[in-house]
Amino acid sequence: MTSKWTSRLIIGLTLTFLIGPFLIIILAGMSAGDFLAFPPDGLSLKWYIKVFTVESFQKSFALSMFLAVFGTLTALVLGVPAAYAISRYDIPFGETIKTVVAAPIIVPGIIVGLALLRYLVIPLGFTVTLALFLAHTALVLPYAVRVVLSSLNNLESDMEEAAVLLGCSRVGAFTRVVLPNIQGGVLAAFILGFVTSFNQVPVSLFLSGPGVRTLPIDMLSYMEITFDPSVAALSALLAFLSVVIVFVAEKFLGFSRYV
Repeated sequence: MTSKWTSRLIIGLTLTFLIGPFLIIILAGMSAGDFLAFPPDGLSLKWYIKVFTVESFQKSFALSMFLAVFGTLTALVLGVPAAYAISRYDIPFGETIKTVVAAPIIVPGIIVGLALLRYLVIPLGFTVTLALFLAHTALVLPYAVRVVLSSLNNLESDMEEAAVLLGCSRVGAFTRVVLPNIQGGVLAAFILGFVTSFNQVPVSLFLSGPGVRTLPIDMLSYMEITFDPSVAALSALLAFLSVVIVFVAEKFLGFSRYV
């Protein structure tokens, strides 16, 4: 009996630790006052409505969506063939290649951002938008390779070999047999990459410029001059969006099987 209550207490404390900050942000964004505070000074939805009217938020949201969608798609175009080659062929230094591919995850984002700023934007004259696009693609690429590689490792190669023996080319076997069977992993990689790119801060902080800022960086800049609850409201909306995306992915794709 004691063990049962102890388990419930531990679960309750864990959930409070995980969910508590989100509840604080949600309630802070519902404050009727003019300054960010908790407990809120009354309740109102005016700050949730305001975030849709701030022009800088609109522009930075559009840029973040562009980077998240097209950066992730580009990473998949590069990552799916790379994962296939690592899975199906005996490549020299295969484990080393896996480690190198995972480098953007292992190396702190501040270092990656500084390196890209120093060697892409300053000497080569890359535009801020192009630099951000390349950076987000590079950051998402390891997730694309790892998740798709996991799907390929769980897929027996017998069906692919049978298709080849029946006269199908390697490319045809990949597009007609392999790709349909790993589409769940590819979609999971896209969702993971999208969320990672959209919420990315350290690299974007170095590469953002005047008028070109992702939404998280714009939120930081907004808080430097304004301390109203609109940032809390926007944070709550973004957290809710991320939870919904992951929930839908788990329900329909079995997201936890790939990550």
